[in-house]
Amino acid sequence: MNYGIMLADASKIDFMIHGIFKYNFFGHEVWITTTHVCLLIVVLILIVFAVIVNRCLAKAKEEPEGVQNVAEMIVEMLDGMVDKSMGKAAPKFYNYIGTIFIFILFSNISGLLGLRPPTADYGVTLPLGILTFILIHFNTWTHNKPKDIWKDKCSPLPPWLPIWLPINIISDVAVPISLSLRLFANVLSGTVMMALVYGLLGWIATGWPAALHVYFDLFSGAIQTYVFCMLTMTYVSSARGDA
Repeated sequence: MNYGIMLADASKIDFMIHGIFKYNFFGHEVWITTTHVCLLIVVLILIVFAVIVNRCLAKAKEEPEGVQNVAEMIVEMLDGMVDKSMGKAAPKFYNYIGTIFIFILFSNISGLLGLRPPTADYGVTLPLGILTFILIHFNTWTHNKPKDIWKDKCSPLPPWLPIWLPINIISDVAVPISLSLRLFANVLSGTVMMALVYGLLGWIATGWPAALHVYFDLFSGAIQTYVFCMLTMTYVSSARGDA
């Protein structure tokens, strides 16, 4: 509570990342920060939700109701989004896109629960961008011949004139950086804005900033989740040659 994990007292809110405790790991000092704690809370909540859904689906009914109805709606929505973007290849990516969508969305909106959004830390968004980067190039090399890849890297000039090769390589390397920075910067900007509201107004900022949380956490968080997943699907489809 004293490290800005929860927003318990509007007058003492601090959205900076703080070290909670440290330990020695093979001679190196390693800190457990507020990001780790908030990330753990988010993951535990998602695991509890997954366990509840699993138990309910084990006793699924033909006419869904309650938790089963919510779970089916979420799955149908996410599968439909992947179908529209990836076509025939969609079934192979249902699980990955669905997982990162739910994780990023809940991380983004965790500010509504009083947490500091884990995605407001670049140490969280960069690995997500790297996972997408690995997925893109795995599909590039498994669905294209080496000569076609070389031709693509040399375009728009002929393959025997690879002047554009360095630029295209830089463009590929920039993908995980741009994906992670876009998500990180947008979530962090909302976090900073709310910190300014609470920090400057103190006790006056009681109740009414909920409307700002709806925009910065819920609306903006949902948009950034959708953008990240759509770009991931677009890049992967292009790598497979489906787009």
